[in-house]
Amino acid sequence: MRKKYSGIEKKLSRWGWYFVTPSLLFFVLFSFYPILNAGYTSLFRKKILSLKAPDFLGFDNYKYLLSSTDFWNSIRATFVFTIGTFIPLVISSLLLAVLIMNLRKGKKFLQLAYYSPAVLSSVVASVIWMTIFDPRGIANQWLNIIMRTPGIDHLWLSNSFMVQFSTILVYFWKYIGYFVVIFIAGLASIPSSLYEAARIDGAVPRQIFWRITLPLLKPTVLLVSIMSMLQCLKTFSTQYLFVQSGSPQAPINVITLNIYNTGIRDHLIGRASAMSILLFVIMLFFTWLQFKGSKADEVSY
Repeated sequence: MRKKYSGIEKKLSRWGWYFVTPSLLFFVLFSFYPILNAGYTSLFRKKILSLKAPDFLGFDNYKYLLSSTDFWNSIRATFVFTIGTFIPLVISSLLLAVLIMNLRKGKKFLQLAYYSPAVLSSVVASVIWMTIFDPRGIANQWLNIIMRTPGIDHLWLSNSFMVQFSTILVYFWKYIGYFVVIFIAGLASIPSSLYEAARIDGAVPRQIFWRITLPLLKPTVLLVSIMSMLQCLKTFSTQYLFVQSGSPQAPINVITLNIYNTGIRDHLIGRASAMSILLFVIMLFFTWLQFKGSKADEVSY
């Protein structure tokens, strides 16, 4: 019997490898290999359109970046955008998901309404909001009505602070529905019997949220926080389109935009690859930090 079962397990594992191998090959080809190739290219002085053999520099590209004020400005712009988007995005999507789950009617409609911006590409979303942020757009009109300042242009796309706030607002609008749906899925997995028992024991909604919902939702919170943080760190299209439309580059010159300008505009593909590796290390570090800060990834009901 043991031999029979061991033969079945080998067949199952063999078929498992058959199905997993295409995904592994896809990952190696389109994810793992580009990272290794970028790390190798970052050690050379290589121009993207040059036919000359690249010069080996070792870690000189990294030394240059770590002493470059432009690169550190990109670090600052990236972290300002990430912190300004990541924290409100996680908190607001969680609260909206809890609010929607507690409604008796209109749950499906609100989920669809909040999720609809996530269907749009980042380019389309940016173009929509560039129209809204136009001096004659509705952003100025609404803000002037609220602040009672008729005819004032609040410089959404030209002021250093406002253009940073504008990019944060675009990403917040686009992705909040996506994470609301993920939180709703996490909330739906919590057994309703726990809430019924808590209400019978006299727990108020605030106690139910802090003592039951939030602890049992910890794996979903971790997933959303990592996904939103990585999405913010690799932001590109909104900043690129805003700069192309005439916005100042320095306040929103995030690392990905700097990589594009260095590699495509300046043709310094070796230096751009070094920036890509540094961004990868930053993303890896903060992902590890969030896993480290989470004491338990699994929750038992």
